[in-house]
Amino acid sequence: MARGTQRAPGQLRDPSLRTEYPFVLPRGYRDRNGSLHRDGVLRLATARDEIAPRTDFRVRQNPAYLTVVLLARTLVRLGTYEPVDTDVVEGLFASDLAFLQDLYRRINQQGHTEAEVACPECGHEFSVDIGGDATGGS
Repeated sequence: MARGTQRAPGQLRDPSLRTEYPFVLPRGYRDRNGSLHRDGVLRLATARDEIAPRTDFRVRQNPAYLTVVLLARTLVRLGTYEPVDTDVVEGLFASDLAFLQDLYRRINQQGHTEAEVACPECGHEFSVDIGGDATGGS
């Protein structure tokens, strides 16, 4: 960066580094008003996201609750919910929770959102992006 040039807050040095991943839930979260929320954005986890929940009393009482806290910390948006809290994550269908757990693992451990699949009719194997594209499609 040239001397005297200022970067906007939150602006990345490397614009090619992808930190947010749009997705569409298989079923969707139904809120108290009956509205269905399926599209959202999950961001890369930071070290703090991984460490801080270990001191949460709910995680200490029930280690399985770690998933709920991690997703609540890294879900940027789910439908009109922004930010997403643990109540929303608790209200997800089990299939949507499993989807988000897999997406979290893929982007934070493997660095991508691709999954290897096979056509059920011909058996041809190919990759699909389960996280959607950069514009939020699926």
